[in-house]
Amino acid sequence: MRPLVFAGNWKMNVGPVEAREYLRAFFAAGEIPHERSVWFFPPTVSIEAVAQGIAGHRNVQAGAQDIYWEAKGAFTGATSGALAKQAGARLTLIGHSERRHVFGETDEQTGKKVTAALAADLQPVLCVGETLEQREAGDTLAVVTRQLAAALGGRDGKTRVTIAYEPVWAIGTGRNATPKDAAEVHQAIRGWLKKQAVTAAPYVILYGGSVNLKNAAELLAEHELDGVLVGGASLDPRAWAQLVRTPAA
Repeated sequence: MRPLVFAGNWKMNVGPVEAREYLRAFFAAGEIPHERSVWFFPPTVSIEAVAQGIAGHRNVQAGAQDIYWEAKGAFTGATSGALAKQAGARLTLIGHSERRHVFGETDEQTGKKVTAALAADLQPVLCVGETLEQREAGDTLAVVTRQLAAALGGRDGKTRVTIAYEPVWAIGTGRNATPKDAAEVHQAIRGWLKKQAVTAAPYVILYGGSVNLKNAAELLAEHELDGVLVGGASLDPRAWAQLVRTPAA
């Protein structure tokens, strides 16, 4: 069984009390298969509950859904990397499509957040992806490489970062890129990372976009995919436990 990452982004769902119940149900399903890692990205108020609930379980980590680039100060509603880590986070999503397209986050800001995450000793999970209009115009790779360059350009080869390719048109829509489509973009991302030498190998690249029990096996059969970033399908603990155990070639 090859190493795979299963990342669950709960978005604005699952409070602390619910998180504790969720994890009891998830772990009751049995041990996580060898060589598989599970990352939970709960809302900020639930990070500590998740970190406590996963303690002692192999290959399971908690992460933040977002951080601010300043370390501290008068930034009401924001969470710094240091605060997220103190709550138990070991990773953070950066540049999720909803942060970019709902909250107006810019490429420049994703770069600041990557810097802040590394300073706080959090592993950045940088999300990149194109809109449907950009895809239909043939601009997928141009958009993705622009987003990569803005966040990672100029960094040295010791940077530890995971990439999540999530086409915007596939987030929460029920549509997803075909395995071949996803593999082609992952291959291009991997090539860019190697050429720029901005991150430490191995290059972990996840796919996100309407992943569920019906399509997970087909997606994971593509060896360019190192795992999946899942939204809605990660909210049910028993279904998520089943997805984490999805056979892959």
